[in-house]
Amino acid sequence: MTFAQSHLLGIEPLSPPEITTILDLADQYVDLNRRDVKHSDALAGLTQINMFFENSTRTQASFEIAGKRLGADVMNMAMQASSIKKGETLIDTAMTLNAMHPDLLVVRHPHSGAVDLLSQKVNCAVLNAGDGRHEHPTQALLDALTIRRAKGRLHRLNIAICGDIAHSRVARSNILLLGKMENRIRLIGPPTLMPSGIADFGVEVYDDMEEGLRDVDVVMMLRLQRERMDGGFIPSEREYYFRYGLDAEKLAFAKEDAIVMHPGPMNRGVEIDGEIADDINRSVIQEQVEMGVAVRMAAMDLLARNLRAKPREVLA
Repeated sequence: MTFAQSHLLGIEPLSPPEITTILDLADQYVDLNRRDVKHSDALAGLTQINMFFENSTRTQASFEIAGKRLGADVMNMAMQASSIKKGETLIDTAMTLNAMHPDLLVVRHPHSGAVDLLSQKVNCAVLNAGDGRHEHPTQALLDALTIRRAKGRLHRLNIAICGDIAHSRVARSNILLLGKMENRIRLIGPPTLMPSGIADFGVEVYDDMEEGLRDVDVVMMLRLQRERMDGGFIPSEREYYFRYGLDAEKLAFAKEDAIVMHPGPMNRGVEIDGEIADDINRSVIQEQVEMGVAVRMAAMDLLARNLRAKPREVLA
């Protein structure tokens, strides 16, 4: 298997063969997770600490399940009640945890770059569970696995990413991953929700759903990131749904076998029509949740193999 990384901080450092390695191993874990007995000993004897400085349901739960199914000792830190609230710096928290000799550190943080900084201060493997507007690598990987299983390939597809591109780390990671795998990427949304310079990423930009969705294979909707907005980016949710919410009329412009995705949590009637979200013939949203556990199992397994293969530095 081709995977030389010490951490999983983003999609940007990964090569296409490394992405394929993660997805191939994740495929095996999908099979394991569908058995009556779902346990492996890949992380037996290792300690996994989950540090979520932002609220999360899907990501935190799937990392916890993934670690336990692989046999790790899993600890979830309640960051809202941690010493960070008493004034301790992120670096001091990292050094304190490092002294406890964890093996895997899963971190979600509201500030871009915070997870990378942590990785420089500990001598264990660090996985980025989302940092600010920067990246969310395991979400992009689970999206890639979902697409590959639904379409039979992960290259030369027309993929539309729709909605709040500007505030979305999911969009950034998916643009990077899908671009590395030679797909044609279209971004659809109002100009107020498009980051400046986005065309430099080698994507096509549309502000009209009909034009942007025409003949695409995959429709990936995004959540409106209201917690990251500090102004009036949209006139109203009703107007936003009218122009950019996915309904049957807009979806009709995509290919007949186009799949519909959403990273969750969904705002039904704002980003997506409830009937479309629940349409078992088009929607793969529940499959995305299932693939999330398998992808996180694969990522931690591969990082643990590299961790065991080389001596760890003792950090001062």
